[in-house]
Amino acid sequence: MNITAHNKGAAFMFHSGFVSVIGRPNVGKSTLINTLLGRKALIVSDKPQTTRNRIQAIYTSENFQIVFLDTPGIHKPRHLLGDYMLKSALDALQEVDLILFMVEATSSPGPGDRYIADLLRSIDTPKFLVVNKIDLIADGVEERLRLYKQLGEFKEAFTISALEEKNVRQLLEGIFAMLPEGPRYYPPETVIDRPQDFLAAEIIREKILQLTREEIPHSVAVEIEEMYLRDSKLTDNRSQMGRRGAMLQENLASTHLVENVTKDNTSENGFPANTGKRSRISGQHKLHSPTKSQKELLQKELLVIGAVIYVEKESQKRIIIGKKGGMLKEIGTEARLELEKIFGNPIFLDLWVKVKKDWRQKEHNLRQFGYE
Repeated sequence: MNITAHNKGAAFMFHSGFVSVIGRPNVGKSTLINTLLGRKALIVSDKPQTTRNRIQAIYTSENFQIVFLDTPGIHKPRHLLGDYMLKSALDALQEVDLILFMVEATSSPGPGDRYIADLLRSIDTPKFLVVNKIDLIADGVEERLRLYKQLGEFKEAFTISALEEKNVRQLLEGIFAMLPEGPRYYPPETVIDRPQDFLAAEIIREKILQLTREEIPHSVAVEIEEMYLRDSKLTDNRSQMGRRGAMLQENLASTHLVENVTKDNTSENGFPANTGKRSRISGQHKLHSPTKSQKELLQKELLVIGAVIYVEKESQKRIIIGKKGGMLKEIGTEARLELEKIFGNPIFLDLWVKVKKDWRQKEHNLRQFGYE
């Protein structure tokens, strides 16, 4: 694809813009953004309301930059946390260049979809209809597309599978065509606009979402109490084993994912090259070993992370800990492996579980956990 074609032969100008992704809970918004970015930047699971905060995920190429606003799924609030999540999602509709209204091909339009469509009618921003999960139905995609198109006026409509990466490239090209000329808002290496301790907390929460069920996933908050580097070669020196050290400051303003990307992975215009079927990005994706050998990894500084998992009831605490600590150990192991892959350092992960009764209903607790 020749980008200059969009400029009708004009001199090259950098393009950039903000794109809000909105939809009901669990329609695949975070999975889509991860797939568009070509890397995992946002946690995903099969549980509704996995995303609680509005997060900006940044796609940067040589010619353009897209700032995606991942939002909590729009639903009827049942507590103060739900109120915050709804407000966060609705605020993301303001002052963006494009809105992606995401729905599921596995069901016809429901009350939740109609509610969102009604909200969008009063907003002049261009909108794309994105019908996701077409890989889950054998036929009837066109009929579902027809029904969803009746919900409003859309500049373009796409049927995709974010998980299987089907038609995702076409969607990315459509998004680019809507971008105005503009500056690079973030440095090229920035992936999300959140600090590293936020990412660490989200990865731990993701593992809890994947390993638990019923009311547990929605009742959990994770707070990082400390996060610092120390020389992993000093493990024999007991004075270096304390829980205090120089706080991790470098790159705290934004998160940079460790990756190994060659020029072969992108085409000349910055779009991901069509290299065939890539590894799926999903809540149950297979964790890959770090590209460096374990020996090389251990030569790096040890990243110490101390985190507290908060629940609302003693019974939930017992479930998180598990029989003889088995569940907590599994959560910690899976989180540590993924965090080592992301940060590129060996990690010592210290997890605690505490009860904070009805924290989702208390404003000071929401502020404590970053929901404000």
